[in-house]
Amino acid sequence: MRVLVLGATGYIGGRLVPVLLDRGHEVVCAARSPEKLAARPWAEQVELVRGDVFDRASLDRACRDVEAVVYLVHSMDGQGDFAGRDRLAAANVRDAAAAAGVSRLVYLGGLGQEDEGLSAHLRSRHEVGRVLADGPVAVTELRAAVIIGSGSASFEMLRHLVEVLPVMVTPRWVDTRCQPIAIRDVLAQLAAVLERPGTAGRILEIGGPDVLTYREMMQIYAEVAGLRRRVILPVPVLTPRLSSLWVGLVTPLPTGLARPLVDSLVNEVVVRHADDEQLLPPARLPFREAVRLALTRVQDLDVATTWASAELATRSRPEPARRGPEDPRPEDPAWAGGTVLSDTREVHSLAPPEVLFATVCGIGGDRGYPSGRWLWQVRGLFDKLVGGVGLRRGRRHPDELAVGEVVDFWRVSAIEPPRLLRLRAEMKLPGQAWLEFRIEPDGSGSRLVQRARFHPRGLLGRVYWAVLLPFHALLFPQMAERLAATAARRARAGVG
Repeated sequence: MRVLVLGATGYIGGRLVPVLLDRGHEVVCAARSPEKLAARPWAEQVELVRGDVFDRASLDRACRDVEAVVYLVHSMDGQGDFAGRDRLAAANVRDAAAAAGVSRLVYLGGLGQEDEGLSAHLRSRHEVGRVLADGPVAVTELRAAVIIGSGSASFEMLRHLVEVLPVMVTPRWVDTRCQPIAIRDVLAQLAAVLERPGTAGRILEIGGPDVLTYREMMQIYAEVAGLRRRVILPVPVLTPRLSSLWVGLVTPLPTGLARPLVDSLVNEVVVRHADDEQLLPPARLPFREAVRLALTRVQDLDVATTWASAELATRSRPEPARRGPEDPRPEDPAWAGGTVLSDTREVHSLAPPEVLFATVCGIGGDRGYPSGRWLWQVRGLFDKLVGGVGLRRGRRHPDELAVGEVVDFWRVSAIEPPRLLRLRAEMKLPGQAWLEFRIEPDGSGSRLVQRARFHPRGLLGRVYWAVLLPFHALLFPQMAERLAATAARRARAGVG
């Protein structure tokens, strides 16, 4: 079939595409920024198109000549009415698919019983399924609970809680039952739905072979990871809000994302309709084995996608024909409009551009930053405390980067080896910020131009920049000099 994947920049979509290709399907991937997919290993085997779930015209183009659509888009980011955005996005996709004559729609939602007081997150997941089905295109909705795989939000939350906290004070939801499922089983069942006409127009519940409480999942993780058995103390007074603040502080998930996930943990999410399994390949991988495989992937630096790589469904303004003061870009000259504050450092390195570029691309994650590491850690902690992403997101791979990937509280907005790396800040800020590295040949070595740029929002933004100036004076000169020196040492040692 010719299959359109909406959400290919996300955790599941990025892993589903190669599965569909292996099964002989022709795949089209739509994204607001298709360049984010250009570095994927399968990029040359698919058709990349520009598509936005809030822009019907782009959806109509993406759905053209497509037989099936796999819908894996989610806008849960802790900002505003995510349920309303998801509802609107689903309606747009439903109508575009119908107008294009698409024959199948496949959607991955969440388990949970309607009559059991579902959380806002799970209610929205069910509502999206109803909106998609309210049209002429046959919809298959798969409903899953916690998905276990390297880089998934649920797995990363579990992993960090257990590894960081030998003693946990938890809410009563720690004894709620859940039916986790391995990512490889989810992918197999998503692909199988397309090939089995009997699944059309059905809601199918999927889950792994084990039904466990969250307490049991934590203890199994500790055992597989070689940790001591965790002490878990449930108390009745710990509210979901306090729980999400704690989860946001200890794990890579920002509080805005942790809150709806934590709220959903009070709902029992197990498969109630076992007959659904007759329509799909069975989910065979036990929870313990799924955890072991996920940990192996993390340790082997073989994580294909992560929860942080997702391009969230957010309603964005159309690109203006002429940018004004409200929309500066980091590459704009100073006279292009608006106030853009900057800190620029230039240094020479004895390393060739390729080695210097590789050194620059290795910052962040477990390796940290070349200067003022404790200052970066304090900044990350402060960001976490105000609901930001902090430093715990890390990075998918210690050396490899592509447009759209995360580096701690940055996201790669441009990369042009061996001359340019631009990172856009995703921490909580009174404005917009970028950190840019440009590299040029310079005699027998190269020249590094390191530039921090900030577009302040109002008076608070200008005060913020002024307060940070002394710290910039400590951090940024040393960072540029140490990157240049490290690259020179790597060049002398013959490390590319």
